Amino acid sequence: MPDATTLMHPAPRLLATILPSANTVVERTTQALLRDLPGVVPIFSRVAKRGAVDPFPDSYDWEALLSAADLLADAKPDALVWSASKGALIGLEHDRELVRRVRAATGLPCDTSGLALLRALAALGATRIALIGPHTRDYNLRAARGLAAEGIEMVAEASLGITDNLTYATVGYDSVAALVRQVAKPGVQAIVMWNTNCAAAPLAAALEAETGIPLLDATALGVWGGLAAAGIAERPGAAWGRLFSLEGA
Repeated sequence: MPDATTLMHPAPRLLATILPSANTVVERTTQALLRDLPGVVPIFSRVAKRGAVDPFPDSYDWEALLSAADLLADAKPDALVWSASKGALIGLEHDRELVRRVRAATGLPCDTSGLALLRALAALGATRIALIGPHTRDYNLRAARGLAAEGIEMVAEASLGITDNLTYATVGYDSVAALVRQVAKPGVQAIVMWNTNCAAAPLAAALEAETGIPLLDATALGVWGGLAAAGIAERPGAAWGRLFSLEGA
């Protein structure tokens, strides 16, 4: 009879992600990004985000976020990521506070899409960006104010005017590509899909080749930051665009 240890699989590296409850894009994008990294396994948890009304418009639901982090910590992941765009809207000091609280409560390395965006833009040398998404123009303008506090200027924007979080995920690739082309103007140093419930990551390489401008997807940013936080050197390939060739995560 074989020794029990010979029947065990090698332990995978685990990347834990918290996402808004109505989001149906983060999981499939994260899984697709990690498909060619067989030693890295994504796991997920959710916090409530329903409809168009946020009961915590100027902050986070700290109890819910830390509860989700605590549950994910039971699986002993290598790092934890908050995959959401809200941090830019309410000020990225909230994301920094989240990282501090998660580390204090769980001991886990932690990152967020918002903090990863700042590092990616720094690695690109980009301070003048275009924001796009399925949401309203007001959403982009509010995010722009938050990013301006970090030294990032929004010089173009495009949006579809959708207000329901669940509906964001129904936006097709043709519509996303049209938003990218709308803002691909001289002076734009990076285009940012600032919504984790609308997928731009699969289009990044093709649209970067077409426009000559880096395309950063909010969910992909969370994965990029999470891999670095976990100390995982492997990266998704060139099909996912310039983001995963950047240093500084």
